[in-house]
Amino acid sequence: MKTIALSWRYLWSRPLGAALNLLLLSLGLASISFLLLVQHQLDQAFERDLAGIDVVVGAKGSPMQLILCGVFHLDVPPGNVPLQAVEALRSNPLVASVIPISLGDNLRNYRIVGSTPEYLQHYGATLAQGQVWDAPMQVVLGATVARTLGLQLGNTFSGSHGLGAGGHAHGEHPYSVVGILQPSGTVLDRLVVTDLASVWQVHEEPGHDDGDADHAAHAGAADVAEAREVTLALVRYKTPLAAMSFPRLVNTTTVMQAASPAVEISRLLHMLGVGTEVLRAFAGVLLLTAGLSVFIALWSAVRERRADLALLRMLGAPPARIAALLLGEALWLGLLSAALGVAGGQALSALIGWLLQLDQSLLIGGMVWPVQLLLVPAWACGIALAAALLPALGAYRISVLELLQSP
Repeated sequence: MKTIALSWRYLWSRPLGAALNLLLLSLGLASISFLLLVQHQLDQAFERDLAGIDVVVGAKGSPMQLILCGVFHLDVPPGNVPLQAVEALRSNPLVASVIPISLGDNLRNYRIVGSTPEYLQHYGATLAQGQVWDAPMQVVLGATVARTLGLQLGNTFSGSHGLGAGGHAHGEHPYSVVGILQPSGTVLDRLVVTDLASVWQVHEEPGHDDGDADHAAHAGAADVAEAREVTLALVRYKTPLAAMSFPRLVNTTTVMQAASPAVEISRLLHMLGVGTEVLRAFAGVLLLTAGLSVFIALWSAVRERRADLALLRMLGAPPARIAALLLGEALWLGLLSAALGVAGGQALSALIGWLLQLDQSLLIGGMVWPVQLLLVPAWACGIALAAALLPALGAYRISVLELLQSP
């Protein structure tokens, strides 16, 4: 205990040098902590929101845009596709389930998604209050939407056209809140989910509703379905072997395209990897510089403290105790920088989440503690101790006579 306390005092006997070394180590460790946190949260988001979705089918265009729009609701859709073409996919022997989705409106930047109750079941959603819609123009709110906007059961609201704020308000078609979901950590938390018919009804031409009702009463169901459109569909295979033939079948024989989440997310991570590598290299340079600075500081400390070391040796301190003082000083530096580095990484992650208006159901934001974060204190202590090895070895080998004869 005396060695630990003495090494702490020795560390701060040179406050400017100690503060500089601490700053360099902390900056490098904060960068590494931030990378580990972002990677963990991206992996969690992809695993959570892509679970059970083998392919996304929608209008022809950018496959990555289709994935970001249909699964994560982060982009705009490339267009609409006929409902009849989507429903035809159900008869394919390779397909286990098809979940149609219609987009087009928002409630104060939260997207209004038309779908079926199967969409809620897919993510294992449970209701905190109310029930699932049983008629058009009824909605179920995600937990984040309800909390942020202060909506409750029985409230009504009108959606705005488009997927961002500023669009025309559909005041003539108010929605009614019939259910609020439990927080799930999935994309559902930030969505307003309703029936497909609600989206169609809101976007009918004014004065066209009665005509559509008469048409639906006299026309066949197939004709009605043919006139309808949806934005995309989430498809799950019956067998993994379907991945080899189903996308090609959709792309070549229909007006739609099939985008594989696994392929597109791999492309996205590859694109993000360039920035990640740059930040990782920057963190590595900082840590290398910090290690070199710690080595120089401790090596100089051995020369500056010759009188103190001589006194300790004369009082009976063995060479191992002298070396332990320097190692303890480095260990204190490593532990302090690890704590500051992890705190800095968490703060940077939370700051970016706040600036981008993200929440825990999206890619970044919120405080998480992945197991990989334990690497940060290990690296910090390892670098500090490695930098202290040579100075500690020099202090261990020096003799009392040399210490006393030094000027």
